[in-house]
Amino acid sequence: MNPRGESKRTSVITFWRAVFVVIMALGAYATYVRFARGLGTSTNLSDAFPWGVWIGFDVLVGVGLAAGGFVISAVVHVFGIKRCESLARPAVLTAFMGYVLVSAALTFDVGQPWRMWHPLVFWNPHSVMFEVAWCVMLYTGVLSVEFSPMVFERLGWQRPLRVVRALYTPFVILGVMLSMMHQSSLGTVFLIMPDKLHGLWYTPWLPVFFFITAATAGLAMTIIESNLSARAFGERLDDRVLQGAARVIVVLLGVYGLWKVEDLFGRGNLGLVFQFTQESVMFWGEMGLGVGLPMVLFAIPRVRQNRHGLFLGAVLTVLGFVVNRLNVSITGMVGASGAKYFPSWMELAISAAMVALGFAGFAFAAKHLNVFGHGKEHAEDHSETGEKALALPRPATTINGPGLATLWGLMAVGTILLVLAGRSTPAMAGRPQPVPAPALPPSVRLADSNLSLPETFEFPLGEGSPGKVSFSHDSHVGRIEDAARACATCHESAFSLRRSGQALSGKITMERMKNRELCGACHDGAKAFTVDDCATCHQE
Repeated sequence: MNPRGESKRTSVITFWRAVFVVIMALGAYATYVRFARGLGTSTNLSDAFPWGVWIGFDVLVGVGLAAGGFVISAVVHVFGIKRCESLARPAVLTAFMGYVLVSAALTFDVGQPWRMWHPLVFWNPHSVMFEVAWCVMLYTGVLSVEFSPMVFERLGWQRPLRVVRALYTPFVILGVMLSMMHQSSLGTVFLIMPDKLHGLWYTPWLPVFFFITAATAGLAMTIIESNLSARAFGERLDDRVLQGAARVIVVLLGVYGLWKVEDLFGRGNLGLVFQFTQESVMFWGEMGLGVGLPMVLFAIPRVRQNRHGLFLGAVLTVLGFVVNRLNVSITGMVGASGAKYFPSWMELAISAAMVALGFAGFAFAAKHLNVFGHGKEHAEDHSETGEKALALPRPATTINGPGLATLWGLMAVGTILLVLAGRSTPAMAGRPQPVPAPALPPSVRLADSNLSLPETFEFPLGEGSPGKVSFSHDSHVGRIEDAARACATCHESAFSLRRSGQALSGKITMERMKNRELCGACHDGAKAFTVDDCATCHQE
């Protein structure tokens, strides 16, 4: 009722509802084309670049943004920090919605989705994708159990509610284990592509980086959901708890940023950051927009205690996470593929439909289930002493004018730099390029008549080298016991197949060889002569 005693009417058709209808209509048409006419008609994918935005965004981003579910559940139900209990249900709801939509998105990307059940029967425990598939299926089941108390409370089903509460903590522990495994395993998938993923992102630490960034993005999503729910339903989590989550994000971003720089330096790839290429521009966007800037904002108490500042920092964190996953799956892979890829409008429409369904599902659950009321008493009883509550009223906007203008300005600058980098460096310096095999004499052949060995290769002369080093493929292949894996002996873990004379990771040094890396893996004095005798390899 308004002050005059008249009923306030709510419009059935609003701007965002109209946007939702348009997105779902486009998504429905794109879905029809995808399943009626196939991937070739509905996407810009190809044999050279078979993974696009449906994997990079719908799966990698979707799974990562749902990581708040296992992080908050572990904090509340395993470590017993009850003052964070108000965060648990929104985080679990986000995770459950995220995994359901990820599973749905996978049916679009898989060429034959009717065979999605095959990992249940045809086991391949040597495959990373097998482990990811099982963990996703099992964790989705665990999340359904964690989500079920909200439904049972709504329906008034006391007996199943008691059963679930009795088993809740063991299921949370199982869920934490499964989620930790496959959050990192999604990064492990890319470790089998050392000669395809750009040096700015390829690293043996990629699984660890995937886990840290997923946990960070999950916490940031909790802050975003709280702000949006406050606008839509007047439901908001305790401000002190959200500020605590922001402080944790500062620590995680700091650890990730320092570790990333140290890893690039240790592998000799830090120089790629300062080359003016599309990859370096995207890398600076990821690290500057999504790591450095939110870390600085959240470290300032005045920003952290301001709802606009808290929301802006969380948005920047999530944007940086999204850019990171797209960089790993698309930006860093395009160069080695030799193909050009930009998603078709139908790919974008289906991805947008998945996001819209996620927002709609969360809004429906928040409206009809007890998502935000649970645990508020603990947040009030265990609030931190000395922490000032936020004095701002419920905000009319989620980001204030200067913050929004700055965000759009940064994105515009990044777009301009990306275009200029593409025009100024068509060869993309630092990007792995396909190198055709040189012409071969007919006498040099492998067992497979379709494969040929390159001619003798001369390594570039390094600083302080006593002489040139020549490598004969012909003389080495004949001495390898497993002829079927002759090429993989060196090119799977040591030397690049596409960039002649370069290591897959780091520089070629004698120190590494003496530590049984690179050539030293075989030239150890047992399998072959030792690398200690310089004159054997280095010719005057």
